[in-house]
Amino acid sequence: MTKDEIYNLLYSTETSRIERTISTGDMDKFQEAICAFSNDMSNSRQNGYLIIGAKDNGELSGLKVDDNLFKKISGIRSDGNILPIPMMTCERYELDGGDLLIVEVQPSFSTPVRYRGRTFIRIGPKCLYAPRLSSKYAHTLLSVY
Repeated sequence: MTKDEIYNLLYSTETSRIERTISTGDMDKFQEAICAFSNDMSNSRQNGYLIIGAKDNGELSGLKVDDNLFKKISGIRSDGNILPIPMMTCERYELDGGDLLIVEVQPSFSTPVRYRGRTFIRIGPKCLYAPRLSSKYAHTLLSVY
């Protein structure tokens, strides 16, 4: 990802495809966002981005991404909490105002994707639990939006 692409993500509005956070310890929040990006409720077929180290307004928080944080976040893919396994990559970027850890998530072709058995979706900038989204209807519902 180029610096221009990073800055475009930082300063764009949070949407169904972009989540920014300064938190580094809320693993539930991260996994719910990754699950929701995988479900691609808007059916945009575009990747979603979890940006760790940025405030809601796009300003950098001064975060220093260390190896432990990088391993913890990249380990989300294979820890078994999100199934089917999400297609995602993690990259660390060093910028003048601090580091960013950007998780890029591809939409899944096998929906619904669940985090600990629960389905999460994004509608605009909000990550929501979808309790009634059963496997039988999920593919149809997710393809409509």
